[in-house]
Amino acid sequence: MTGGGEGGREGATNAVPYGTVRGRRGGRPVSGEITIVSVAAVAAEESVPTERQIGVLDAVLRLLVEEGDRLTMTGVARAASCSKETLYKWFGDREGLLVATVRWQAAQVRVAPIDRTRLDRASLAERLEEFAVNWLTVIGSPTSIALNRVAIGTAAKAAAGETHTLGAIVLENGRFAMGRRLKPVLEAGRTAGLLAFDDTEEAFRTFFGLTARDVQIRLLLGDRITLDPETIRRDARRAVGQFLALHGARPTAGDAG
Repeated sequence: MTGGGEGGREGATNAVPYGTVRGRRGGRPVSGEITIVSVAAVAAEESVPTERQIGVLDAVLRLLVEEGDRLTMTGVARAASCSKETLYKWFGDREGLLVATVRWQAAQVRVAPIDRTRLDRASLAERLEEFAVNWLTVIGSPTSIALNRVAIGTAAKAAAGETHTLGAIVLENGRFAMGRRLKPVLEAGRTAGLLAFDDTEEAFRTFFGLTARDVQIRLLLGDRITLDPETIRRDARRAVGQFLALHGARPTAGDAG
């Protein structure tokens, strides 16, 4: 993407989705019919980074690793070889830039679309397993580990009453966003008679715990855990099996004949 493109239509069209204006999606209607939207589609609806913008977000991640929460718009502009005016046009402000960066990192955790009318135990388990695989892959990446370490370092600021810390941004657009993406799948499973639970949040937390276990905290503390694709797939399959053992719907006497 050329420098001229940064200040033209591209900057204008992405100014609102990337800024800190809440709840706006460029005026486009959000479909809420049969198919559960994938996380990739949700990310596309809320903020679609261009190749040039991805370069900026990657630069932010590098700076967060190197400089922690001291990141500035001037430093990002220098590292990404773009103007501060372009950054403000695309992301609104520093908070908007951090939100977009965390969303970009979290968007790698995907949920494939599910047709509620054809949902069965096998397809539900497949979607849950893929989500768990993506999740474990992301939280085990060096960038994610570094980002979370920096975010944890801002906890004292949050405790002192400061809002919009990196920790708060990571929590809202990381863990809480994951919940918003997976809960519709869990609820679809319950509606289809495949899952049984009273509280969706509690069911999600159970799945979260079975998937992540102590992996993330050990990584944050410097433990060298083997997280190759085969190990991740095995752990994800185990987590789904345990979750279905806990929350899989049991046939009633009438169903059994």
